Amino acid sequence: MSWLASTLQGQRLRDTLPGQAGLPVIGHSLDFLYRPVEMALRWEARYGPVFWLSAFGQTMVALVGPEVNQQVLRNSEQAFSNHQGWDFFIGRFFTRGLMLLDFDEHRLHRGIMQSAFKKPVLVEYQQRMNPLITRELDSWHDVRDFRVLARMKQLTLNIATEVFMGEQLGPAADAINRDFVDCVLAGTALLRYPVPGGRHWRGLRARRRLEQFFASRIATRRARPGSDLFSQLCLAEDEQGRRFSDEDVINHMIFMLMAAHDTTTLTLTAVMYYLGKHPDWQQRVRAECQALQRPALRHEDLATLELTDRVLKESLRLFSPVHGIPRRTVKDVEVAGQRIPAGTRVMISPYVTHRLRRWWSDPERFDPDRFTPERAEHKRHPYQYIPFGGGAHMCIGLHFADLQIKSILHQLLLRYRWSLPERYEMPVNFTSLPSPSDGLPLRLIPLTH
Repeated sequence: MSWLASTLQGQRLRDTLPGQAGLPVIGHSLDFLYRPVEMALRWEARYGPVFWLSAFGQTMVALVGPEVNQQVLRNSEQAFSNHQGWDFFIGRFFTRGLMLLDFDEHRLHRGIMQSAFKKPVLVEYQQRMNPLITRELDSWHDVRDFRVLARMKQLTLNIATEVFMGEQLGPAADAINRDFVDCVLAGTALLRYPVPGGRHWRGLRARRRLEQFFASRIATRRARPGSDLFSQLCLAEDEQGRRFSDEDVINHMIFMLMAAHDTTTLTLTAVMYYLGKHPDWQQRVRAECQALQRPALRHEDLATLELTDRVLKESLRLFSPVHGIPRRTVKDVEVAGQRIPAGTRVMISPYVTHRLRRWWSDPERFDPDRFTPERAEHKRHPYQYIPFGGGAHMCIGLHFADLQIKSILHQLLLRYRWSLPERYEMPVNFTSLPSPSDGLPLRLIPLTH
């Protein structure tokens, strides 16, 4: 869309929908980056579920609540493009990853990739990750200044590279991790041009390095495949015998490794935060793990961890690792009685939906029991609880994430207890994926002490 067409589109939205202009030039970019939840809740209370705002030089429409979530995520009208929504933010850094594909092409790629997440494969993944978890957690005993975010990021990256790539990166892991971080941060750069030293420039440079890293390994994987995801993508084909190109494999691996370790890292960080804030729940979940009487979790144990599951769900409700889900309309569509024209950027938010008082009792309170069968607050509407998105683009790795998080928590709770400073509140940075701006410092105490 040209600058003039974009300007006219923005003016049309401002003329027909409720909203506010914000600051000159930057609009609501700062609110979008630093106070997105407070802003959206305040405006939803004033304007209802549909309103416009200006950010990153674009006029976009925020859609708030389970009903609009359902319309966007189910997309039965095929009015909302996933690719065109995400492309503005991360398209140059996670080119043609699964989340950036639409309609028939998305179904084709997802169908080929689905074999990597079936139960027998997940069982093997878990068997391979458990020794890695043990080794990493054993190294935490003597850490003085313990920051959860950095430690979890290293652990989940090691797991992702071992399970998805079938190799241990060793010293190269730090460089790969930095490249993933730079790609994610680049998605919310205010200056969206490759000015040397800026976020956008660093993201493009990191993307090139990641492409070279995976490209150098494809020929070997095609010739000598293993049971890892990388090998499966190199060999996978559909019923017509179509395979992924080298470029497809590279695109999917970059996106999947980011998703497999970044969002899992943030979820584990949130769980440790809430269990540190609520030591009674920490002990209850620890007792559940101890009752299994085994040092590492097995796949069949997952269904028995009821308390762990409720704590995980509540942590995801309060701290969804993806706080905004963008789309772009490909045709005119009516949402909650408002007409939204084709070419409009729209945004729904798990973070905001999970804090609406008419759907959740005392939504800011950590209350895992809201997920018990008796209360089942999350089932008042099928699109009220959406930490993994929904519809055709529901996170393909959600079952992998579930077993990975619970496998780590099980071993962690058997080895350590942890506590936070009195009255500590975790500061959240929204300038990329939501994360603790201080890395979440806490006191980690081995249970043997």
